[in-house]
Amino acid sequence: MQHRVLTADEQPQPLHVPNSRATDARSSCSSTLIELVAIAISINSDATFRSSLTHSPPLALPAPQLATSGDPAAWRSCGRYFSSSSSVSQCRYSFFSRAAEAAEVGVSYGRVANDLPQNQGSVVDLLKQNGITMARIYDAFPDVLTSLANTGIKVMVMMPNENLAAAASDPANALQWVQTNVQAFYPATLINGVAVGNEVFDSRPDLNSVLVPAMTNVQAALAQLGLADAVKVSTPVAFDALQTSYPPSQGSFKDELVPVMKSMLDFLQRTGSYLTVNIYPFFAYYDSLTSPNPISLDYALGNSGAAAVLDDDTDATYTNLLDAQLDATYYAMEALGFTSVSLYTTESEWPSHGKPKPGKPPSEVRRGGRRLLDSAADQDTAASVANAQAYNNNLINRVLAGRTGTPHRPDADMDVYIFALFNENGKGDADDTESNFGLFYPNETKVYSFDFQGTGAPPLPPRQSWCVANAAVGDARLQEALDYACGNGADCSAIQPGGSCFQPDTVVAHASYAFNSYYQNMGRASGTCNFNGAGSIVYQEPTGTCSAPVSWCVANAAVGDARLQTALDYACSNGADCSAIQPGGACFQPDTTASHASYAFNSYYQHNYRASRTCDFSGAGSIVYQQPSEFSPTPCFGRGRCRCAPRARLGSRELCAPIERLIVCNKQHYIRQRACGGFSACFQPNTVVAHASYAFNSYYQRNHRASGTCDLDGTASVVYHEPKIGNCVLPSTVWIQEATTKSKGYAAI
Repeated sequence: MQHRVLTADEQPQPLHVPNSRATDARSSCSSTLIELVAIAISINSDATFRSSLTHSPPLALPAPQLATSGDPAAWRSCGRYFSSSSSVSQCRYSFFSRAAEAAEVGVSYGRVANDLPQNQGSVVDLLKQNGITMARIYDAFPDVLTSLANTGIKVMVMMPNENLAAAASDPANALQWVQTNVQAFYPATLINGVAVGNEVFDSRPDLNSVLVPAMTNVQAALAQLGLADAVKVSTPVAFDALQTSYPPSQGSFKDELVPVMKSMLDFLQRTGSYLTVNIYPFFAYYDSLTSPNPISLDYALGNSGAAAVLDDDTDATYTNLLDAQLDATYYAMEALGFTSVSLYTTESEWPSHGKPKPGKPPSEVRRGGRRLLDSAADQDTAASVANAQAYNNNLINRVLAGRTGTPHRPDADMDVYIFALFNENGKGDADDTESNFGLFYPNETKVYSFDFQGTGAPPLPPRQSWCVANAAVGDARLQEALDYACGNGADCSAIQPGGSCFQPDTVVAHASYAFNSYYQNMGRASGTCNFNGAGSIVYQEPTGTCSAPVSWCVANAAVGDARLQTALDYACSNGADCSAIQPGGACFQPDTTASHASYAFNSYYQHNYRASRTCDFSGAGSIVYQQPSEFSPTPCFGRGRCRCAPRARLGSRELCAPIERLIVCNKQHYIRQRACGGFSACFQPNTVVAHASYAFNSYYQRNHRASGTCDLDGTASVVYHEPKIGNCVLPSTVWIQEATTKSKGYAAI
């Protein structure tokens, strides 16, 4: 069924519906009321308070539920709302309404990777530094739960799918699991939920029949331990459990899942829990790109100003895809007779790179069951840093602002978990979206800017954008701006001679490439496409744009030192510049085979302009799209070989001083007869500029291209191509005459 997009006259105003949870102002007000209730408890008898609050609750506060004196969970629950005072010890009332809490957004912390931080304390610090107050983990890892103790961060743990059958058949097994994985850590670690399995319908359909019995036994165990009020039980369901999702009002579950869903929803309703669903607008958008009626990117990202979509059956208008998917799920629940079960989102994100890989069995796609299409040209840019930043900031800001309602459920209450905390390389290769859903790289740096603290980190521009050169300013200004971009973050290796984007060989084309590389690498931040008027932003990909993503080649330590050394030797002998990893070189430390191999592999890869297969090394190397932190920073890292050459338009007079400063015996003929050798191929052309080029580069390379060694009083600069002076190509590995006067040989530096 096609989406009907509203005309301009039909477009509604941006939907802003009040949430049942309080906004900041209401939270403050409600908190004050709760404190007044606490005072009332301290000065009135239980009977008096119970009578007055039950019959006439102040400002419609929910009536408290009397807790049994032996229920420790109820006492702890009560303590959450009152300040530490003697009155708390007398409190025997537990408020189950969350009306005084703000909507929350957390993260799903997956660990399917071999390069994630091992120190869980460091991960907890990362959560706290970024204002993340809620986390979901895919097991009940003791090290994680211990690290989260006394942090105030709420945690949802998971009973793995492989435990479900035993928990369903044996209540004692469920009790033991809860004692070991929940009670042992609570309340120091604020466990507030247990996910029984994960996407069972997709990943383990053989367990469908035992899913609800397992949930029932886990909930009974929590009740037996007095934790049922504080810790809720649910199970994350993939969005593809729906048979129909458009129009939203026709939402329904798959026929074969209806019996299980009825039983599950009944359980959730009886226990005051909520349905948890993993929803990814990205996949619906990606799949639609090969259809005659693709979904609008702004609509999928949740950008303001997106064209609204009409549900013809209800006349409801939708301004973002997530709302439509949420309402389809609400309608599916209602079709089974459940109108009051809440819906929380346990996974939602937009990948920052890659494409879904076709042909994976469900067991390999953890959020399995989606229809993964073959790659298509118009799908290449669906997953990008820009889109991921826009979607996730839109979602985070929406939840923190309390705008969790939908057209069908304007008062809906919703917590959201962003998936995932880190990029996880165990999900697929570097070009698989499954490996690129993280907010952080494994080294704990952000993939893009975001803000969990509600201070409004603005999303990127509503559409993808590019930075292009303004030809009207002239080649001189473009060249100046191009040089700046290449020296300050742009990856310009692809526009060097022989590079994948060298053609067309014009200043305008090269400037456009460099400007856009700089702009994208800077996160498309405001002002990063100005270049003093030489650049401008466009919102349609320029015709003939050459794209070569920034990438590096690193060693795969898992293959072992022997294979790495063999590959390292090959790289250094076949084009890689390995001078910096020699003893005393700028990148010699850390002195490990893996580190040196990474440097050599990357040098070879960049030198070959990142051509296909130049980072394989028989499986010893792999491509990454963030600059590896283990490399020592050098002026030429990531740009292949670099050399030192005189600046343009300098004459003999300006070059004489630095040349003479480089001569050991302070005689100019030394350069001509020794450094180049009067008898050598580099003596001609016999000019100061040509000889200066050779001498400057020799000094620069001999000093392992250290910072400042190609300045020479401002007469020289680093270049990233092979300067040709007459018949002499400046080498990047320098040969110098040995010190002994008896030897005729030369030694490599």
